[in-house]
Amino acid sequence: MSGGLLFPVLLIAVMYIFFFLPQIRKQKKQKQFIAELKKGDKVVTTGGIHGKIVELKDLTCVLDTGEGSKLKVNRAAINMEASALLNSASDE
Repeated sequence: MSGGLLFPVLLIAVMYIFFFLPQIRKQKKQKQFIAELKKGDKVVTTGGIHGKIVELKDLTCVLDTGEGSKLKVNRAAINMEASALLNSASDE
């Protein structure tokens, strides 16, 4: 390879390693998390709503948000387990 072509190739490789790989890993982890949801899990939606899963379907789930309130949300809208949020808050 000539010296003029080496720098752009290295730049692309570094960008891939530092920008694209972490994003790909994060997407795979989120997809696996959504696939492994089960009744009784306490979760947080992307909108910040906390609830407990009471019903699961292919694309949706029903969350019990407390005091008899239930919400039907898209599974993709579930961001994380509530226990993960509590653990990260206690680390600070």
